[in-house]
Amino acid sequence: MKNQKINLSKEAKDEMIAELKNHFDQERDEQLGDLAAGILLDFIIAKLGPAIYNQGVYDSYQYMTERNEDLLGIQIYK
Repeated sequence: MKNQKINLSKEAKDEMIAELKNHFDQERDEQLGDLAAGILLDFIIAKLGPAIYNQGVYDSYQYMTERNEDLLGIQIYK
């Protein structure tokens, strides 16, 4: 799974582009077009996405590990 690209559905990407455009408009009082927002999103996904994704995988692993350890607590001892 190394060097896998993060792929988004068209709907998800369109929603994220709209969010970027809205953010720039609200927070920076700057109009961002669809093309510029798409290029920015591609940059964020390529450069920051892997670190965010990997943190999510690690957090999930930690959560599942803790839940598995909790499962041992329900054993019945004689």
